[in-house]
Amino acid sequence: MLEKSFGLLFFLKKTDSSDGLKRKLYGRITVNGISKEFSTKRTWFKDRWDQGANRASGNKEDAKALNLFIDALVVKVYAVKKELIASGEDVTTENIFQELFGSTNDRKMVLEVFLEYNQKMSLLEDKDYAEGTIKRYETALSHTKEFINWKYKKDDLELRKLDYDFVKDFDFWLKTHRDCNQNTTSKYIANFKTVVLHCVKLGWLKKDPFYGFKLKHKEVEKEFLSPSELERLLNQKFETDRLGLVRDIFAFSCFTGMAYIDVYRLRKDQIYIGVDKLKWISYKRKKTDSLARVPILPPAMTLLNKYKNSTISEVNPKVFPCISNQKMNAYLKEIADICRINKELTFHMARHTFATTVTLTNGIPLETVSRMLGHKSIKQTQHYAKIVDTKISNDMHILKKKYSKTGSPQLVSNI
Repeated sequence: MLEKSFGLLFFLKKTDSSDGLKRKLYGRITVNGISKEFSTKRTWFKDRWDQGANRASGNKEDAKALNLFIDALVVKVYAVKKELIASGEDVTTENIFQELFGSTNDRKMVLEVFLEYNQKMSLLEDKDYAEGTIKRYETALSHTKEFINWKYKKDDLELRKLDYDFVKDFDFWLKTHRDCNQNTTSKYIANFKTVVLHCVKLGWLKKDPFYGFKLKHKEVEKEFLSPSELERLLNQKFETDRLGLVRDIFAFSCFTGMAYIDVYRLRKDQIYIGVDKLKWISYKRKKTDSLARVPILPPAMTLLNKYKNSTISEVNPKVFPCISNQKMNAYLKEIADICRINKELTFHMARHTFATTVTLTNGIPLETVSRMLGHKSIKQTQHYAKIVDTKISNDMHILKKKYSKTGSPQLVSNI
């Protein structure tokens, strides 16, 4: 709230400890008729003080030094007033004094509250938050810390100093200094925004610094294997068992839509007989903790039978003898070359292939695909439908060209 009246003056005050010539220099701040005095911890001569000008009189060096000191105090007071207005806090005598002379122990700091928020999230892992979500918040905190150090040359920043410029500059810094793309930047900014709005709700921050700032998302084409590419992958014979295993696990994901970590964790007890008396897979996605149920297609069943004796643990035997995701993706590059697949083959492409080539292209309804992928909202799946529509459009464009050529079958008018 803006003040109706504001005043700042300096004066000499006689105290019991004052000598005959000098007085102690005090300041007085008045906001909306409420005044409060403070000691400057300086003394000055009463016969060399101009009360009307609020300054030491004369041109001697000691007078100039005191006046510079007073000017610095004036700048400091008005800077505090400006900060209070910018942060949405009330401009009151008490608030100004708190900022000028109060203890900093009770002031909330950006990184402190961010760390506290993350620690509470960690305690709720696998209950309210997935492991991947917690890791992303930890990375967002790390980036925020690095940004504050870069921009302000400080180890932390007072929460009340957050403003629109901070958000805008943080967004720019992530794209330039950290080389994050638009979508990755938006994810980190969104994590930071969640913490900031938490502070607003608790009353630690009077004004939302994100007001007027819009998070942007850029649509990215998801790569997937075409039917012919998938067929080449399935029919390829490899000279090493290592590449054969990687191909099999990748192919299993192509026919189940499971992410790498979920295939890695898949146990035999997660395979059950469904309502149709056939085998299904039921699992909770590691990334989102959402439930997914998938009927097992024949190619996936063939792979399950192939590795049915490959148990890793006697307590909860895993289905596949999986290797690390990093090695998996490295081997997939070899497989892409061998199978003449001119795409950057990564394990997550298998999930995209299931959503497009295996299901949607074959007429499986979007709602069904969404459930099998374990998506919490059908909006997450709709992007795949757009990809399939684009593929249909491109294929039909080729067909249109064919029928547009001279000599192609034409309708003959009856008129």
